[in-house]
Amino acid sequence: MRGARAFAWLGGGVFVASLAYCGWWFLFRLGQPRPWNGWAPVAWNAGLITLFALHHSVFARDAVKARLAPLFGDRLRSVYVWIASLLLFAVCLLWKPVGGTWTDHHGALKAVDIVLQLLGVRLIARSVATIDPLALAGIRALPPAETLQVTGPYRFIRHPLYFGWMVALFATPHMTGDRLAFAVLTSIYLLIAVPWEERSLRDAFGEDYEQYAAEVRWRVIPYIY
Repeated sequence: MRGARAFAWLGGGVFVASLAYCGWWFLFRLGQPRPWNGWAPVAWNAGLITLFALHHSVFARDAVKARLAPLFGDRLRSVYVWIASLLLFAVCLLWKPVGGTWTDHHGALKAVDIVLQLLGVRLIARSVATIDPLALAGIRALPPAETLQVTGPYRFIRHPLYFGWMVALFATPHMTGDRLAFAVLTSIYLLIAVPWEERSLRDAFGEDYEQYAAEVRWRVIPYIY
């Protein structure tokens, strides 16, 4: 039991470290000016994001979790977090520079971008706090199925964390080709993942989720999707 707790807390630390490194990497490494390197790096980076996405999508399926549960027991959530964190490190470390510049705002436009970015980060933080950060990091067990989350930002968007992520990334004043590629590729993954995630939520919550989806119309992007 003590070993499982240590494994979970260490995994939570790696999870936080991977997010912090990804944030630093996006702000500083992907913001470096570079010449356009063509589409080959974009294809390579898309493969990295796909590998990261496949782990999340496959591991989240109930059938897969049922098969893995006898192997890992109470450590299953921690194993998931460990793999996800290491894959995020791999995306950052193995990313091939795309180069080029899409936009470079200054003055009032830059100020607007920064405000939007901060609002996106705040929305992410609110969404995570509503879910339970320790559960998200694999340290604490996920909430039981009867606790459908409909409070906080979930009153307005069904997946506010995803929306906050997109706002924070796309509202970058200096949008290099690398930042744009990362923003587009990760957003595509999130939009593809939403129907799969909602299918699992409907299986878990049944009529409660159907009623919630009817009351909160927008999945990710208000008035669009």
